[in-house]
Formats: sequence, structure tokens, C-alpha cells
Amino acid sequence: MQEIFEKLEGVRQRLEEILRTLNEPSAASDPQKFRQLMKEQAELTPIAETYGEYTDVQKAIAENSGMLKDEKDPEMRELLKEELREEKTREEDLMRRLRILLIPKDPNDQKNVIVELRAGAGGDEAALFACELYRMYVRYAEAHHFSTELLNVNENGLGGFKEATFMIKGEGAYSKLKYESGVHRVQRVPETESGGRIHTSTATVAIMPEAEEIDFHLDLSECRFDVFRASGNGGQCVNTTDSAVRLTHIPTGIVVSCQDEKSQLKNKEKALKVLRSRLYQRELDRRHEEEAEKRRNQIGSGDRSEKIRTYNFPQGRVTDHRIRMTTHRINEIMNGDLDELIDALTAADQAAKLTDL
Repeated sequence: MQEIFEKLEGVRQRLEEILRTLNEPSAASDPQKFRQLMKEQAELTPIAETYGEYTDVQKAIAENSGMLKDEKDPEMRELLKEELREEKTREEDLMRRLRILLIPKDPNDQKNVIVELRAGAGGDEAALFACELYRMYVRYAEAHHFSTELLNVNENGLGGFKEATFMIKGEGAYSKLKYESGVHRVQRVPETESGGRIHTSTATVAIMPEAEEIDFHLDLSECRFDVFRASGNGGQCVNTTDSAVRLTHIPTGIVVSCQDEKSQLKNKEKALKVLRSRLYQRELDRRHEEEAEKRRNQIGSGDRSEKIRTYNFPQGRVTDHRIRMTTHRINEIMNGDLDELIDALTAADQAAKLTDL
């Protein structure tokens, strides 16, 4: 507990220091520093205000406890006891809130996300499932007033996706979707199955925060660009000119293809955006690996090789294996209603971090 109070005092003192700096006449002379200070102030203010409420409640508890010792009137004693019970309940609630507020913030939480879907085991059925996952995330984004942009898609000719890359834009998109990385497994009877047997197929999901140049500097001299003719139902000349771009990052061997746009330049810009985010995610994974012990205590590594969820259509259930949660709302979930799962995953992550704290 002493450690928590030391952190809270540190927050209070740092906020006072920031406010003094912002009140100086020269504060706005350095716009970048000014923005950083304003951002830090916005992050620290809720903690400091809640800590102020907590100390006020503690003072009230101390005062009422002292009055209770000296009070002889039975009615007044009962009244003081009732007030003490309410104040102690409020004290516990405020401490819970403070613990959550002290959890280190993920610096990527407010970013847009790039989502990569790949059909796994199961052939055409896996590709169909990958396409359904794409629709699920697009509907989730629409429900939360996020926008989506398809960056690249490779179809299987039967309405399925061998792979697809798209962006979800909106403040806090990464904080909502970062737990979706991993292997998603589907169990159902395919339409092409005449014997009525249940098949198991998989699709992998990778969630990456959109990386700006400030997050990760991409050296273009380490990249090789190739152009080729787009395939698929592009229409409007998209598949009659060499507009598609294949981008190879030579040091890592990472390859990104983009053919969604008619313009070679636009495809190149999209490919660079995906590559930068992949390399940024690679760097984040390296840092997480260095904190392996801490990471093991959390709800999941987010690695695309980790099986995280099963969608069982015959039984109408969805199970998230990381938190052992099962819900029988498969139709709603496939239509983008992921809030129940995402809220439970967020709560589990917070609980793990609170234990560490």
C-alpha cells in the first residue's frame, strides 16, 4: 500500500509542476513540448482528483471515528456509525478506482489499427470463415462509429478470403481490438458437406497499431518495390495495368502486396503503411519478449499462433479460451456485437495488471 501512496503523491506533485510550467508566459513558445504537457496533464488530472477525494474521505473517517469515541447519545452514535459505514464503502471504491487509474497506459491505445486476416487450416471453408470475420469486424467498427478501409484482399473465387488487410480508424480502436490477435477456430457443417459432418477450420488474425513515421522510421533504401498486374474482380482498369505493388523489406524478408487501388502510387502508399505497422509490431513483440515474466501473467500474448477463440455453430456458442468464457450468442457476435467479449477481456487484463501493481 505504501508504494501506491508514494506513486499517488508523485502524480500529485508532477501535476502541480506541469500546471506551474503551463502558466508561465513562455509555455507556448515550444508547441511540441506544450502539447506533450497538455496531454500529460489530461492523463494525470483524473488520478489526482480521485486521490483528492480519497484523502477527503479518509479525513472524514478519522473525524467521525474520534467523535464516535466521545459521543454518549445512542441516537447520535447510530448516526455516526451509519456515516462511517458509508464513508468506508466509499473509501474502498475510491481505492479500487485509483488502482485501475495507476495501471500503466498502453501508448498505442488511442491509435488506429491495421488488421490482417489469413485463412488457416480448412481450405475453402477457412477462406469463407476469414471473410465472415472481416464482416464481423467491419460491423463492430460501424457500431462504434469507426471507419474502415480495405487495403488488400486475395479472394479464393468462392466468396472467401485467402487473406485480407484492412484498417479500422477511430480514437481508441486499438484499445478495443488489441485482444483479437490469434487463431480463431470455427466448427460447423460446410454447405458443400453432403454427409452432414462437422468440420473444423481456422483463420488467423493479427492486430497492429498504425505506425506513424514518429513511431518507426522506415529506411526506404532497405525496401524493394515490384509492380505487377492486379488480379481478381478489380474493374475500372484496376486489373488491366501494372498498378499492383509488391514491397519487400530486405533485412527482414517481410513482403507486403497491395492491389486494391487503380493507382500504383496509392497502392505503394498503402503498402508502406502496412509494412511500417508490421515492423513496429515486430519491435513491440521484441520488447514484450524482454518482459516475458510480466507477459505470462496477462490474458494472452497476442501471438497469431495462439488459439484464442472457438465459434461452434451447431451449438450456437462462442468460447474465448484465454478467460474461459462461453456465450451462446454466436449470431449476434458474427454480426459485430463483440462488446461482451471485449469488455470481459479488458477486465481480465486489468485484474492481472492490478495483481502486478
